[in-house]
Amino acid sequence: MKKKIIMLACACALTFIACQDKKENTSSKENTSSAVSSDEIGIRKTSVENENNVVLPDANFTSLQPGESNLIERSFENAPPLISHSIEDMLPITRENNICLSCHDKAIAADVGATAMPMTHYFDFQAGKATGDEVSNERFNCTQCHVPQSDAKPLVGNTFKPEFKSEEAKKRSNLIDALNEGVK
Repeated sequence: MKKKIIMLACACALTFIACQDKKENTSSKENTSSAVSSDEIGIRKTSVENENNVVLPDANFTSLQPGESNLIERSFENAPPLISHSIEDMLPITRENNICLSCHDKAIAADVGATAMPMTHYFDFQAGKATGDEVSNERFNCTQCHVPQSDAKPLVGNTFKPEFKSEEAKKRSNLIDALNEGVK
């Protein structure tokens, strides 16, 4: 029994010594390596705790009115399209006050020559059912996904080339169909 207690005590002592040695090595490595400060994270180059010094990239957003501009092709299939007109007097968008619906609601869009919102905007994904003619509670905040067109230059290089299943997919969403592929 004494042998077992002595062996256990030795094992504990060795474990303790090994842990202390590892901790000292880690501390000395941390002191010599350069940590990244929050000012260096991301493309903002300012502290993530302080919004006062954020410098936004240079971009001239379109000032054209609805129907006056050319549509920019989607970045990839089912990407949210860019807003092709000024939204200056349309914000903030709320559930009760959404000026976008006055042109883009599926019941009105064809009559005013606007792009109708796709069926995904009339589908409650949490409940798994269509909402009929009512825009889903998850989809009323347009600027959550859609942004106005601008002349902003890319902040980082990009060699991505999109592949579209059809020419129509460059202009219209087929997301509801893609989500239901293979679902019976």
